Amino acid sequence: MSAAKLLLVDDDPDLLRLLAIRLEAAGYEVATANSGAAALARLAAERPQLVVTDMRMPVMDGNALFDAVKASHPMLPVIVLTAHGTIPEAVAATQRGVFSYLTKPYDPKELLAQVAQALRLSASATTQDDGDWRADIVTQNSAMEDLLTRASLVAAGDASVLLRGESGSGKEVLAKAIHRAGPRRSGNFVAVNCGAIPENLLESELFGYLKGAFTGASRDHPGLIREAEGGTLFLDEIGDMPLPLQVKLLRVLEEREVRPVGATRSYPVDVRVISATHRDLEAEMAEGRFRSDLFYRLNVVSLVIPSLAERRDDIPLLANHFLHRLAARYHKEINGFAPEAMELLARAAWPGNARQLLNVVEQAVALSTAPMIPAALIQSAIRELEEIVPFDEARRRFESHYLVRLLKATGGNVAQAAKLAQRNRTDFYKLLQRHSLDPALFK
Repeated sequence: MSAAKLLLVDDDPDLLRLLAIRLEAAGYEVATANSGAAALARLAAERPQLVVTDMRMPVMDGNALFDAVKASHPMLPVIVLTAHGTIPEAVAATQRGVFSYLTKPYDPKELLAQVAQALRLSASATTQDDGDWRADIVTQNSAMEDLLTRASLVAAGDASVLLRGESGSGKEVLAKAIHRAGPRRSGNFVAVNCGAIPENLLESELFGYLKGAFTGASRDHPGLIREAEGGTLFLDEIGDMPLPLQVKLLRVLEEREVRPVGATRSYPVDVRVISATHRDLEAEMAEGRFRSDLFYRLNVVSLVIPSLAERRDDIPLLANHFLHRLAARYHKEINGFAPEAMELLARAAWPGNARQLLNVVEQAVALSTAPMIPAALIQSAIRELEEIVPFDEARRRFESHYLVRLLKATGGNVAQAAKLAQRNRTDFYKLLQRHSLDPALFK
């Protein structure tokens, strides 16, 4: 088993050296920093399992460092070293979440005991029986590790989870990992893309229907909610769910019962709900497109997945992971990427996140005739995919262009433009507001 990694922070070089020697002698791997800023730089590059910091330091003291650590690494335990004169500050810090504090001159045995206890409690809170639950998540990024720590904690309970992140960032992969890590792992994981199923079909697919409930209903269908009985229901792109269905979903979550279309009775359901969105649901609520009561039901715990651009240290790891998987699928002997090819991957913008990276690697693997992927194939694949924008962005561009054409054609007459678009005036005004278009500019 590898040694636990500790980060020691103190502006006194002699004390820092003495601390490091004692903790290394106890079998720990130790990194040091002589200021709060240096500590944060270390944390950006590597993820220790514990931070031990002095309270009084110039520029950024122990309190400020603790706040910065908790903002980016909320599950990382912190022990504070303090002189007698700052004990009240240390006590206040423990009330805000510092694991513990030790007074200087510290007792070496007490220090080792506190370090061991912090690591033990942290490990018991974050370690599953094995790593299988997160096997599909490839990362060495500290922010992702913190996210997975929080995910493992929430997996143990039954609270509803809202996953936020850009399209392609891996929300469904994380949802499956939470399902596998929790007590419902033996039940079904049922995924529903609320934006991919037409509105007139979404209700019957979700809630089910009885034979004869509508034209084409030739048999009973239990619905996806009941198919997830005892397991997890994953509602992807929940922000795209129509308002009438939001009301019915809220009723299911509150009453733990579902009534199929055409039925006269309800059926009890026991499911855990994980939902996901790339939309700003707070803005959607303000615009009246998403119900606040449903939002608070779904958003008991919120987990935000970093974009690929925010975890660039994972790009080589992910690229090689995809490469080995795809080379096996395509029955090709490909050993890796040429250095120039990897440099292109590391520098790319990746608006489509990990999904876009996967597509680029797959195209390169499919076309490669050499044991190393050359830069030319990567450059070509990136250029082609950059010309393809996500569906929501394409729809937004189309709507904006369409509305501008209507306003130009009608000289800014909203009533006439709405009539041509076959939309009522209220809806048309909302569309104009969404795209920040002022009809007066077209008169």
